[in-house]
Amino acid sequence: MSTMTLTFTDGKKIEVSSRVRGKDILEQLPPHKGQLIALKVNNKVVSLCRPIRVSSRIEGVYLDTKDGAYVYRRSLSFILAAAVHKLFPKDRLLIGHSLAYSYYYTLDREKPITKEEIASLKAEMLNIVARDIPITTQHISYEEAVESFRKLNMPETAKQLLYRCSDYVLVNSFNDDTNAFCDIYFGALVDSTGVLKIFDLQQYDEGFLLRFPEAEKPEVVAPFYDLPKIFGIFKRYKKWGKLVNVTSAASLNEIVSRKKINDFIDICETYQMQNYAEVAKQIHDRENVKVVLIAGPSSSGKTTSAFKMALQLRAIGYTPKTISLDSYYVGRDRNPKDENGNYDYECLEALDVELLNQNLIDLFAGKEVEIPCYNFDLGQRYYNGENKMKLDAKDILIIEGIHGLNDRLTPLIKPEFKFKIYLSALTQLNFDDHNRVPTSDNRLIRRIVRDANFRGKSAAETIGMWDSVQRGERLHIFPFQNSADAVLNTALDYELPVLKIYAEPKLRAVKPSEPQYTEACRLINFLSHFNAISSDYVPSQSIVREFIGGSTFKY
Repeated sequence: MSTMTLTFTDGKKIEVSSRVRGKDILEQLPPHKGQLIALKVNNKVVSLCRPIRVSSRIEGVYLDTKDGAYVYRRSLSFILAAAVHKLFPKDRLLIGHSLAYSYYYTLDREKPITKEEIASLKAEMLNIVARDIPITTQHISYEEAVESFRKLNMPETAKQLLYRCSDYVLVNSFNDDTNAFCDIYFGALVDSTGVLKIFDLQQYDEGFLLRFPEAEKPEVVAPFYDLPKIFGIFKRYKKWGKLVNVTSAASLNEIVSRKKINDFIDICETYQMQNYAEVAKQIHDRENVKVVLIAGPSSSGKTTSAFKMALQLRAIGYTPKTISLDSYYVGRDRNPKDENGNYDYECLEALDVELLNQNLIDLFAGKEVEIPCYNFDLGQRYYNGENKMKLDAKDILIIEGIHGLNDRLTPLIKPEFKFKIYLSALTQLNFDDHNRVPTSDNRLIRRIVRDANFRGKSAAETIGMWDSVQRGERLHIFPFQNSADAVLNTALDYELPVLKIYAEPKLRAVKPSEPQYTEACRLINFLSHFNAISSDYVPSQSIVREFIGGSTFKY
């Protein structure tokens, strides 16, 4: 019998027979206080039920980690779908987007789900947990998969298989005396339902929230913070997706296969431009706005949005002028450092708030000011004598940067002078009815492509810094979302198939020996569900051009 070598994080090595399962070697893992729910095998997250095929480095995936949180949330979504199928077999479960450590769901029917029905769903999920049903990951034939998804009333999942060239399909499934369910594989799940004890269901709008723990506090359901403005924009885009009959990767792939993508791209771009025009009208209707502040998380399209907003404002009689917050960095000699001793360029204290406010006050008073410049190589601010500015009657300022919604950035400016815009890349597309396309993944793919094209960074480097980027967003951007005067969705429903062409080669260059391999594999699987679209179709002023290049805007 052939053997292979398994190496653990403490350096211990063991010889085992080929195709041993993860659950068979758990006692060999180094001690850890958290709950083990999966394994990393050569830096790829797999279920405990999966066989290990080759000599590998083995690491435990625990509930109190980012990878563990992904596994836990996917597994909760899986048993929710199973519970809906059992209790409401004629209704399709439709996932929306994430909302404060929750996923929003509706049922595809005329009447909204009731509190009593939500209570019964929760009871059935708890019943599934109590029965501790094993979850398996296995390959089944293409024909068997199509037939299974049709019987389970999952037409979008079955449709997705029309655009896959494979004689087998990887699925997650469970089967006991009272329930049987399977779903297409989007990532590792827990190996048994008994792990999934911490969750809640809560009625919200026309549907309900599946609530789950934070990675840092896996023992309790995270507190819920409502985000009505973000939810309102999402709901609007969902309604638009139904109008144009494109709500999933499968329906988008169908458009690509029919060679109708040109028309769909025009529709997406036109709809987005209409939303920019509506915000420009809101600014005009306020009459006394002097500065438009644009903020959003990384790769939400802030720079292109500033250009697009300037165009819309010009169209209604304004003369926009822009100021970059980068010009107001205090310089390395005064820049704060984070807990690791690195320069923290994302905190508000990295900017000269006092100078910015004095410049704005002078500009609004009709005075001429000289805007500073910043040398990133030297880490110094300087003046070149050429960057002078004065505002005339029809001039309006546009400032984009991560702190735009924080009133501590502009404490001396009257609230009526400010119009704050929050950007979010909220794609309304899902993979199918109940497997979502995460907004943060959309932005991460954008950033991987942009960093490779314009900053010389590998996918591994971008992935490696993403946790830090998201930490900064949670501190400096997300707390101020609801203070925005307007919210703009910068996602375009055709963009992932375009970005796929650029991102996939970069992701495939990440090696199994690199810690970023886990995320690279997940993103490759994520993109595999979209048929590619050539960048030749992308308009020259599209937000997508900010990431792939070829824009008529000068960045």
